Amino acid sequence: MKYFLRTRLLSLLAWILGLFLLVPSGAAVGERVYLVEVDGPITPVIADYVDRSLKQATDLGAEAVVIRLNTPGGLSSAMDDIVQDILQSPVPVVVYVAPEGARAASAGVFITYAAHIAAMAPATNIGSASPVLIGQDGQTTTPDETMQRKVVNDAVAKIRSLAERRGRNADWAEQAVREAVNITAEQAAALNVVDLVAPSLDALLEAVDGRTVTTTAGEVTLRTKNAEVVPINMTVLERFFQILSDPNIAYILLSLGMLGLFFELANPGAILPGVLGGILLLLGLYALGTLDVNWAGVLLMGFAFLLFLIDLYVPTHGVLTLGGIISFALGSLLLLQSPANPAFQLSRSVIIAVTGTVAAVFLLLVYLVARAHARRPATGREALIGARAVVRRALEPEGLVFVEGELWRARSLSGPIPAGQSVRIVGMEGLVLLVEPFTEEVAESAPLTAPATRRWRPLEVLFRRG
Repeated sequence: MKYFLRTRLLSLLAWILGLFLLVPSGAAVGERVYLVEVDGPITPVIADYVDRSLKQATDLGAEAVVIRLNTPGGLSSAMDDIVQDILQSPVPVVVYVAPEGARAASAGVFITYAAHIAAMAPATNIGSASPVLIGQDGQTTTPDETMQRKVVNDAVAKIRSLAERRGRNADWAEQAVREAVNITAEQAAALNVVDLVAPSLDALLEAVDGRTVTTTAGEVTLRTKNAEVVPINMTVLERFFQILSDPNIAYILLSLGMLGLFFELANPGAILPGVLGGILLLLGLYALGTLDVNWAGVLLMGFAFLLFLIDLYVPTHGVLTLGGIISFALGSLLLLQSPANPAFQLSRSVIIAVTGTVAAVFLLLVYLVARAHARRPATGREALIGARAVVRRALEPEGLVFVEGELWRARSLSGPIPAGQSVRIVGMEGLVLLVEPFTEEVAESAPLTAPATRRWRPLEVLFRRG
C-alpha cells in the first residue's frame, strides 16, 4: 500500500512539473538579443568594440545582435572593418538608427546597408555618404578630376554591392555617395533603403520576429519576440581610448605632453614634469594616430617648444618666445581641420584657450626674467669667485659643479669631493673653476648666488631658492 501511494505521489509531481514546463515563460532558453551601442564618430576603437561584441555574441549563441547607431560618420578604414565584421557574422545583425533625432551619415550609411536587417526610429535621417579624400598630411584635399572619379567610383561600387547583397535600393545608395542626399526614416522605408521604421527596441524585435535572413552560417529565422535584451558595454579601456580619440582631448594631451617635457629639459632633475609629459605626449600621439591628423601641425607645435627651449640659452629677449607662440598657434590651426568631416575638427574655442594659456605662461616668464635682470648688475666671470656651488659630478679632482644655473668644469683643491656636496669657488684657471669644500666658517661670507654675466634662463626665476 505504501509503495502504491509513493508511486502515485511521484507520478502526480511529475505531471505537475510537466505542466510548468509547457507553460510559456516568455523567450525560450538561448533566445537572447545582444545590444551594441555606437554613438559618435566611427573610429578604430569603435571598430574593435563592434568586432569584440559580435564575437562574444556568437560564442554565447545569440539570436541576433542589434547595433543601435547614431553617427556623423568617421574613418573609412574603421567603417570597412565594421562592414566586414557584419558580412562575416554567423549571427544576424540588425542595425537600428536610433533614438529619435539620431542619424546615420557618411560611414553610417555603409554600416546600415551591410546589416542583415536595417531599421530606423521615427525622426531620424540617413545619407550624405560622399567620400572625403584625405591627403598624405591628413588634410582634406581638392583632387584632380581623375582622382575624384576613382574615389567616388570605388565608394559607389562598394555601397551598390552591399545594396544588391541585401536587396536594398542601390540607386538611392549611389545618389547618397555622388550627391550626398539625405532622407528621413519614413522616406527610407518607402524607398527600400531600410526594412522598417520602429518606434522602440521592443517594437523592432517584435517586428522582425519570424523573418529569415542569410548569414555565413546559412539561413536563420529570427525568434526575437520577447527575447531578453543583453547590452554589451564597452570595457574601461575601450571607453578610455574612445575618449582619447576625441580631437579636442588629443590636442590637449599633446600640448600638455610637450609642455611637461619642456619643463623637464629646462629644469633638469625635476623628474615629475618629464614623466607626466612623456605619458601625456604618448597618449596624445596615440589619439592622433586614430584621426586624420595633419602631421605638419604636429611639427609646428613641436617646433614652438623647441624655440621656447632655445630661448633659455640664447639671449633673444623673448623674440624666440614670440616666434614659438606664433608657431604653436599655426600648428593648432592646421592640426585637425577637415571641413568635410566635422566629427574630426578641433573646436576653435579649445584652440584659443590652449594657445592663450601657452602664450600667457611664456610671456609671463619673459616678463619675470626681464624684471630680474633689470635689478641685477653684471660684472663678469670673476664675480663667481666666492660663490657657492653644488657638485654634480664628483671632483676627483676634476668634475662638474652647478652654479648660477650653469654647469661648470671644476677642480678640487682639497681632495676628492662627492656629488651633492656644496663647494666654494676660490679661483679660476681659464674656464675651470677652483673650488674647496663649503664650510660653516665661510657660510656667512659666501653668497648663495653671484652677479655674473649669465644667459637668458626664464625657469630659474621660478625655481631659484634663497
